Amino acid sequence: MQDPVIANAAGPSRRTVLQAAAVGAVGLTPALRAAVYAAGSDAPEKKEVKIGFIPLTDCASVVMASVLGIDQKYGVKIIPTKEASWAGVRDKLVNGELDMAHVLWGLIYGVHLGVSGPKKDMAVLMNLNHNGQAITLSKKLADKGAVDGASLAKLMATDKREYTFAQTFPTGTHAMWLYYWLAAHGVNPMKDAKVITVPPPQMVANMRVGNMDGYCVGEPWGHRAIIDGIGITAVTTQDIWKDHPEKALGTTAEFVQKYPNTARAVTAAIIEAGKWIDSGLQNKLKMAETVADKSYVNTSVDAINQRILGRYQNGLGKTWDDPNHMKFYNEGTASFPYLSDGMWFLTQHKRWGLLKDHPDYLAVAKQINQIELYKQAATAAKAPVPKDVLRTSKMIDGVVWDGKDPKKYADSFTIKA
Repeated sequence: MQDPVIANAAGPSRRTVLQAAAVGAVGLTPALRAAVYAAGSDAPEKKEVKIGFIPLTDCASVVMASVLGIDQKYGVKIIPTKEASWAGVRDKLVNGELDMAHVLWGLIYGVHLGVSGPKKDMAVLMNLNHNGQAITLSKKLADKGAVDGASLAKLMATDKREYTFAQTFPTGTHAMWLYYWLAAHGVNPMKDAKVITVPPPQMVANMRVGNMDGYCVGEPWGHRAIIDGIGITAVTTQDIWKDHPEKALGTTAEFVQKYPNTARAVTAAIIEAGKWIDSGLQNKLKMAETVADKSYVNTSVDAINQRILGRYQNGLGKTWDDPNHMKFYNEGTASFPYLSDGMWFLTQHKRWGLLKDHPDYLAVAKQINQIELYKQAATAAKAPVPKDVLRTSKMIDGVVWDGKDPKKYADSFTIKA
């Protein structure tokens, strides 16, 4: 039977809301609980929230939640804070200079387990986007025939020298995409190549002066290399894993415990901002124009506005429309912090020797991913919530990941550290 609160299109009465507020929000229906939040019984404890971001297209939902004033609808003010590197984001999150951050999943998981800096209990509030990263190879490699994974592996086998590839943070998403892709083509990134860490906005400049043969990074720095004529797109990350998790809204467990209402309000605002971005051409173009500004990504609008519409070119004359481009809402699935997404990064950390022993994969993901808080925020933002906290994904090498036996999965790879 449908709940009378949900059935009432006009929403619960003020009296109903106030009665609920008097007894607290515990045990309420999702619709009534959301109404109680709006009425103020669970008002955000902290009104201004400093959220760090790196100059990348996928900081957009954080930026637009602030620029459009969506945050104020939920009783908070987001202060986007531009940061120079992921290591800097990590340090400021851990020491409390930042309240939250647009951040790499693998960074949050790495800090939680103490393998990417100081150990501290961390939290993922939501996923910020699916897809939209790329692996770029230098024009010099392309001129020698290395234009994709297979031809790169062939060149590395025949033209022997030290090949250098860059990622953005040792436990982060870009490192894992790069390693997975190389390994899928028979290249062991730990033995057959030199891998360096470079902050995203510095990738293009470093390739221009010949410091690396290739890199994996978020947009717009893949497309920027093509515009500048120094690199080509060898593969997009959505071709490695369709609808993969990318950035997270991350914070410390301590922040969530101290300011749960604030965490929920910010999450709801950013879910709604993601929905706004994905809801039409004009919104995406406005987003591109906004985040291209020097306050945010600091690049030309044309470096952003093509790939966020799925209009790709590889720098070698090939163009295509990709339906699996960067998405911030993706019909409600892009923001859900699947436990299996977090667990996947742990399997790769184990694979590449970042973790010496198998962790309790599911338990760690449950500690970090704030599923219940997310569900409350999604209700407030009128976003759907998937029924299952695990999902099934097929990778570029045909291997299926479903989160059900992470230890077996992590041990199954022939190419590893």
